[in-house]
Amino acid sequence: MRETTIARNYAEALLALARKADDLDGWGKLIHAFAEVATSDDKLRHFLEAPQISAAQKNEVLGKAFADNMPRLMLRFIQKLVSNRRQMLIPAIAVEYANLVDAEEGRIHARVTVARDTTDAELQTIEKELSRAFGKTVVPHLTTNPAIIGGVVVRIGDTVLDGSVRRRLSALRQRILTSSS
Repeated sequence: MRETTIARNYAEALLALARKADDLDGWGKLIHAFAEVATSDDKLRHFLEAPQISAAQKNEVLGKAFADNMPRLMLRFIQKLVSNRRQMLIPAIAVEYANLVDAEEGRIHARVTVARDTTDAELQTIEKELSRAFGKTVVPHLTTNPAIIGGVVVRIGDTVLDGSVRRRLSALRQRILTSSS
């Protein structure tokens, strides 16, 4: 099985546990925080990766370290990952979990490129208009690129909506060149 498929299966199990606890966002924050620590903290990463340390020993240490910092079911989920030797998939599981929650809540993420920095009011307008156009809650992730001159370029998955002045000028140039030939 591919790692993303395995990670998605575990994320679905985690989503079921989060539903049971009635805290999708809280559990998402926990798994993302644990994933970040597991990848950025060298001691924890080496501990989790170490084949000479048994799963039982790892689970005992994790239990002592995190018993007071996370819900019991979340800790048991992480310990199950360790027992199944899937602990290195935790970052991928966190990503898949976020994708599942977004899909369940009708939320999509858009990469939005603008020509200049935007105000909060402009950002809210972009968010509102994209949400209206796609019929879902759109979470815009802004980047600034002065090369587009003006307008916006929106990328959602494989879909690109190019409303930039640069594209419009290029299209106008093409029409002028083809009509004069």
